[in-house]
Formats: sequence, structure tokens, C-alpha cells
Amino acid sequence: MRFDILTLFPEMVKAPLEDSIIKRASDKNILDIHYHNIRDFSDNKHRKVDDEPYGGGKGMIMQPQPIFDGVCHIKEEIGEKPYVIYVSPAGNLLNQDKVRKLSENKNITIICGHYEGVDQRIIDEIVDEEISIGDYVLTGGELAACVIVDSVSRMIEGVYPMRNALKKRAIITGF
Repeated sequence: MRFDILTLFPEMVKAPLEDSIIKRASDKNILDIHYHNIRDFSDNKHRKVDDEPYGGGKGMIMQPQPIFDGVCHIKEEIGEKPYVIYVSPAGNLLNQDKVRKLSENKNITIICGHYEGVDQRIIDEIVDEEISIGDYVLTGGELAACVIVDSVSRMIEGVYPMRNALKKRAIITGF
């Protein structure tokens, strides 16, 4: 399974996902995790990614162009459109049923928002689902992205060795 994470802070998501069980699964090529800095897709010389809301309002939002170009880049790399998630407190609540359903995807791209969020056109045009990990607000989407990758990865055969061992034990012992 491949995960692509679009973020302003790649190091923030790398740390928890390049250790422990997730790292071992990546080393065994069961998981393929890619980190993309949204600024790398900005088309201006200052790599600016924020702007005032198109329709007005307070605060700043993330521009659509770098995010759109980032998702297009991922699509070209894998040869198909990935399942695109935007992590947002307004999204569908992540639960075990949702995790199981997400694990059926071959390619998942997660967009980590900042500021007041992303331009609504991104949500309308390329996001397949908004997901929330709880009824609270975080600094950005990075921690939520890590939760999604970790929980979905546990559903992938071979990622969590204990799960496979317990499954075999249940067959042998009848439990």
C-alpha cells in the first residue's frame, strides 16, 4: 500500500512513521510512504502557499495551486488517481469501520491543512473524503495524517506481525 502525505512540514510526519512497526513494514516493502512538501509545488519564487480567502473572510488559507499540482504529481507517479483525504475537524470521524474501508485502497494521499484550512476548490475538485480524528482542533493536519497512516497500516496483511500470529493461534486453539 502506498501513502503520500502533502504537508508544509514533512519532518513532522516522518518522525513517527519512520520508526517501530511502520518502519519495519516499509523496510519489507509492505508499505510505501512518501512525504511531499507542498511548497515544492508552489509556482512563485518565494514558495508562498497561503493567501486570503477567495470569497473574503478572516485569516489565511492554503492556495489551491500548490496542492492541486502536488496531487497531479502523485497521480503521474503512480499512474492513477489516488484516494485523496483532507484531514479536517469538519470531516467524517475516523473509527475502526472507516479504517477498514480505507485499507481497501491501494493508494492514499493525505492533504495536511494549515492556517484556516485549504481553498474550498481543493475540497470540491480533488478531495474524496474529509476525515477528522476527533472533536478538537490541532495546529495542522500532520498528527491526524500520522494517526490515519498508522491505523490503516495495521489492517494491511504483514504489517502487524502479532495480528497474524494471533489469527493463527485462534485457528489452532479454536479461540
